[in-house]
Amino acid sequence: MKLKFILSFLILIICYGVYSQEGQIGGTTESNSVIEEKGLIKVSIMYPFAEGKTFDMAYYVSNHMPMVAGFLGQNLVKYTIEKGVASGIPNTPLPFMAIGTFYVKSLNEYQKAIAPNRDAIRSDFSNYTNISPVILVSEVIK
Repeated sequence: MKLKFILSFLILIICYGVYSQEGQIGGTTESNSVIEEKGLIKVSIMYPFAEGKTFDMAYYVSNHMPMVAGFLGQNLVKYTIEKGVASGIPNTPLPFMAIGTFYVKSLNEYQKAIAPNRDAIRSDFSNYTNISPVILVSEVIK
């Protein structure tokens, strides 16, 4: 009986240790990173799906997004890349093939960094897509 109690206690401690490590990124938990995002500027670059349109995700991930991220410098908090897989409504077309998102501290600093590099960014589009992106700049509220 005592051995069973000790084994149960050890399993509980191991489970707690695994659970407490879950979701940690750089010493902070995911829930903390969401709190830290509040007030950031989010720049979403969305590539709408349409018949005949193409998107080279490998190039976008390895070349385009790192290039733009490099222009943003210390203002950049993080960036994400999403690949569209389905619509929220069954049997309807995919709304976006991909979405790239930059989280930055300052909209003004973002605009100052992008302005002199706009031509380089736009000329790189043809290396990975024939889609004109839709861009939304927003403030993260929660």
